[in-house]
Amino acid sequence: MQQPTLQMCRAQHEHHHDLSLSSALPNVRRVAALAALAWAKEAGAAEKREARAERTRMVRELDNVLHLPPRPDDRVLSENPDRGFADPDPSFEG
Repeated sequence: MQQPTLQMCRAQHEHHHDLSLSSALPNVRRVAALAALAWAKEAGAAEKREARAERTRMVRELDNVLHLPPRPDDRVLSENPDRGFADPDPSFEG
């Protein structure tokens, strides 16, 4: 499953925030306000993910231009803390 993008999270936040302000039903306003908060939190996570991916891309691009081998500390950590690194270890042959 693909992670939600920052653009999608912001759009969902705006939609639910608007709904929380405009609905005539109090329970719909309450649920929409909670959903807007959740989407705002997810937008923060998406922003960090996308910035990290962009930094990684830029470092790899620079390494390719300078013909440097990949460094072990440049590997991307998985979103799942039980998994470790998202990309395979290039030095592992197994």
